[in-house]
Amino acid sequence: MTSIMEAISNWLTPQNIKLLVKIALIIFIGFPLVKLISFRVGKTVGKRKNSLQTEMLVRKTIYYLGLAAIIISMLNMFGFSVSVLLGAMGIFGFAIGFASQTSVSNIISGIFLITEKPIEIGDAVQIGNTVGTVLSVDLLSVKLRTFDNRFVRIPNESILKTEMVNISKFPIRRLDLDIGVAYKEDIRKVIAVLKDIATKNPYCLEEPEPVIFLNNFGDSSIDIRYALWFEKKDLINLRSSIMLSIKERFDAEGIEIPFPHISLYTGEAAKPYPVRILSEEKGL
Repeated sequence: MTSIMEAISNWLTPQNIKLLVKIALIIFIGFPLVKLISFRVGKTVGKRKNSLQTEMLVRKTIYYLGLAAIIISMLNMFGFSVSVLLGAMGIFGFAIGFASQTSVSNIISGIFLITEKPIEIGDAVQIGNTVGTVLSVDLLSVKLRTFDNRFVRIPNESILKTEMVNISKFPIRRLDLDIGVAYKEDIRKVIAVLKDIATKNPYCLEEPEPVIFLNNFGDSSIDIRYALWFEKKDLINLRSSIMLSIKERFDAEGIEIPFPHISLYTGEAAKPYPVRILSEEKGL
C-alpha cells in the first residue's frame, strides 16, 4: 500500500497535474460542447432546408468529427504520434473493409440514398413486403417503424435492389375503390349517387375532382372504378367514412351490391336447373 502511494506521489508532478486538469476539462466541457454545437447547427440547417434527414446528417457529422478531434488531442497529450495512429487506422480500416464487402456495399448504397433522397425521415414507405414510417436513413441501413409499432432495419443494399414505394412523397394521393352493382341497376343513377357522396365527404378533395368510370363487366356485377383524391394524412379517415357512406346511401336508394352466384342449366338457356327441397316433399 505504501509503495502504491509513493508511486502516485512521485507521478503527481506539476506537469502531470496540469495534464490531468486538461484531460478533465476536455471530458467534462469538450464532449457536452460538441453535442450542443452539433444539435444547434443541425437544428438551424434542418429548418433552412426543411428536412429532418438533413438535420440528422449534419448533427451526426459534426458530433463524430468533434469526438474524433477530442480523442486525437487527448492521445497527442499522452505522447502518441497522430500520424502513426492515422496510418495504423488507415491500414486497419482497409483490412476491415476488404474483409466485409457487404458493409462497404451498404455504405455506397447509403451514399446514393442520402444524396438522391428518394425517402426522408417521416415518410411512409413500402420496401418489399414491409410498410412503415422512416425513422432514419443511415450509411448502413434504413430504419422503419411499422404501423403496428414494430422496429425494422433494412440494409441499404437490399433497398437499391428491390422496388421501393414512397407512399407519402406527394402532398395528395388517390384512393381507388372498385364497386360492383347489379346488372339491373340504372348506372347513370349510381354514378350520380357516387358523385354526391364524394361531394359531401369532408376528406375528399374537390380539385382534382373524383374520377368515376365503368371498369369491367364482372360475373355477377358491373364494376365501377371510384377514384377519390385526398390529403395524404386523411387516408384512414377517408377510406372508413366513404365506404360507410356508400353502404348507407346504396341501402337508402335501393341499389344492390350483388354477391357472386351461379345458375345451373339443363340444356335450355331459358330454364334453370330445378332444385327441390327434400324435407318439403317428405313432409319433414
